[in-house]
Amino acid sequence: MSITSYKTGNTSPSSLLAGNAAYDPTIYLEYLVIAGGAGGGGNGAAGGGGAGGYRTASNFSVTIGNNYTVTVGGGGAGSGGGTGSSGSNSVFSSITSTGGGGGAPSDIGGSENGANGGSGGGGSSYSSTIGTGGTGTSGQGNNGGNGASDFNTYRSGGGGGGAGAAGTTPSNINGGAGGTGSASSITGSSVTRAGGGGGGAGGGTGAGTGGSATGGGGAGGNSQTAGSAASANNGGGGGGGGSGGKAGGNGGSGFVVIRYLDTYPAAASTTGSPTITTSGGYRIYQWTASGSITF
Repeated sequence: MSITSYKTGNTSPSSLLAGNAAYDPTIYLEYLVIAGGAGGGGNGAAGGGGAGGYRTASNFSVTIGNNYTVTVGGGGAGSGGGTGSSGSNSVFSSITSTGGGGGAPSDIGGSENGANGGSGGGGSSYSSTIGTGGTGTSGQGNNGGNGASDFNTYRSGGGGGGAGAAGTTPSNINGGAGGTGSASSITGSSVTRAGGGGGGAGGGTGAGTGGSATGGGGAGGNSQTAGSAASANNGGGGGGGGSGGKAGGNGGSGFVVIRYLDTYPAAASTTGSPTITTSGGYRIYQWTASGSITF
C-alpha cells in the first residue's frame, strides 16, 4: 500500500504507517516576530523609545506533533522623569526578538544616552550635555538618534530607532523623528510595524514625529503635551517627553505571526487565542498574547 506524503495534505496522521519512507513530519513556515517597543524618556526634551526587535524569515522548519512556545512581549512604560522602560522580548520557538531600548531623559546628573535594544532609544540633551542614541541589535533594528542642543536657544531629544531606519538627530528645537518601521505582507496585506518614537521638543510645539504612518511609534511631546503612546501589537516606541517636565509615552506591545502552505495540515491545537485564517494558499496564525502551537 502506498502512503501519500504528509506534505500533500491528503493523508491524516492516523493513517500514516510508522517508518514509511513517504511520511515527512516537517513543515516549512514563514515567521514574523516583533518584540515590545520601549517607552519614551521623561522630564523634557527627551529621547523617543526604540522599536522592538523585528525578525522575519521563511523556510523555518517545525515538526508535526511538537509543541512550540509563543511569547508576545509587552511595551515598556514611558517615564515621567527618567529613562523609558525597555520593551520585553517576543519569542517563537528558537527565534527571539529583543525588546526596544528606552528613550533617554533630559535630567541633570543623570544619563542623557538612549538605552540599547532591538532598536535603540533616542538620546536627549541637558545644558552642555548631549546624549547619544542607543544601539540597535544587528538584524533586528537600528540605532536611536542623538540629542541636540546649541546651549542657548534650544535643546531636543533624538528619535528612537525603528526596524527600517535609525532615529533622527534633531537640528533645531523640534524633536527628532522616530526611525521608520518595516513592511510585511505575511498576514495577507502589507502592514508597516516597529517604528521608533519621536523625540521630545525643547520648547514650542514642534514635537518629533513617530516613525511610519501605520504601526509606527508615538509622537514626541512638547511644551504643552506629553509624549504619545505607540499603537498596540506593532512594537513601536513611545514618544519622548517635551519641555516643562512632560512624561514620555508608552511603547507598543509586540506581535507574532506565522504562515505556511495550506497543503500542510492545520495545527492540532493552539493556546493564546490566535487569529487563524486561511488565505492566498496559506494557513495564518497571529498572536497578540502569549500562547503556543502544536502542529
